[in-house]
Amino acid sequence: MERALSAPGKLFVSGEYAVLWGGVSRVAAVGPRTSALVRRRADSQVHVCVEEGTLTGRTTPRGVKWEREVPPGFSFVARTLDEALRLRGRESVGFDLAVSPSAVGPNGRKLGMGGSACATVLAADAVRFVLEEKFDALKVALVSHAAAQGGKGSGGDVAASYAGGVVRYRRYEVSGLIEASSAGGYRAALDAAPTVDVWRLPVPKVSLGYAFTGESASTRVLISQVEAKMGEAGRRAFVERSDALGHEIEVGLGGGDFRAFSEAVREQHALLQELGPLETEPMRRVLGMASAYGCVGKQSGAGGGDGCILFAPDAEKRAALLEGIRARGFHTLELDVEPGVRGEAQPDARLRAWLDASR
Repeated sequence: MERALSAPGKLFVSGEYAVLWGGVSRVAAVGPRTSALVRRRADSQVHVCVEEGTLTGRTTPRGVKWEREVPPGFSFVARTLDEALRLRGRESVGFDLAVSPSAVGPNGRKLGMGGSACATVLAADAVRFVLEEKFDALKVALVSHAAAQGGKGSGGDVAASYAGGVVRYRRYEVSGLIEASSAGGYRAALDAAPTVDVWRLPVPKVSLGYAFTGESASTRVLISQVEAKMGEAGRRAFVERSDALGHEIEVGLGGGDFRAFSEAVREQHALLQELGPLETEPMRRVLGMASAYGCVGKQSGAGGGDGCILFAPDAEKRAALLEGIRARGFHTLELDVEPGVRGEAQPDARLRAWLDASR
């Protein structure tokens, strides 16, 4: 038994910090997609294959007993497999899982489009299939992703990768589920946990693009720095302003007055800059070009690097903008909104070769 899967990356449209403090985010599921291939084994062995190599172990009711310390490049997938086996809570057959690398720019740096979240979603759905389980894969992915990064992050990237489209998402509380995963009663706690607050919005009528600034950023470090200097009252005020702008942006995605939409996007970007020096000089250049071409953009994600999500009133203006940005040395992507995690008719040949070699 085997199954090929793929899942999209993500870009935050609005609310990337507000969602950490109880606010609402809008997140777009976009390409390029990441692929996975899972195959059931006759024994209890587990082989995880990624670009860095192979990690092996065996299934137990408390997770995978890994043969060595889990390297950083395997951490999100490994944690997801552990969570799924703890939910099962009994002996299990083994499986092999291969996951393709996340998208990188010409300089080999990650593009900041949610590679770890995408891998987590793929691992959760893959192990659910191969073990013939019926748990909520989105909840498991949210728990796994949060646990693997010490509780940091909102889960918006996980929700978008799983659900697809442009989603409106409010942070899902996973601390109790992480505790139950270690202490017991995990399956009952997961089944009783509230539904994830995620809603898929209509397909945008504006055209989307992305410009990578050439430098990757650490989301966990930036979140820690921002949270260390902002008090509770400041967070509440920030969330109120961000939610209001996010609503305007959501309305503007549906078409209509592009000028009003552009102003809301610019104000959302300016609001993010009040949190600290999140905008880099390459970002300023990209956003200046967007304005010059009659388009608009903003920081997408925690900032300090990665890139800008761009909006154009139509595909023709988007093409002209991206060409102009590329001419100045930036890596760009023309974006379409992607469906969420799904099965694929044909596996990535590279992944099949990795699994065959790991036997």
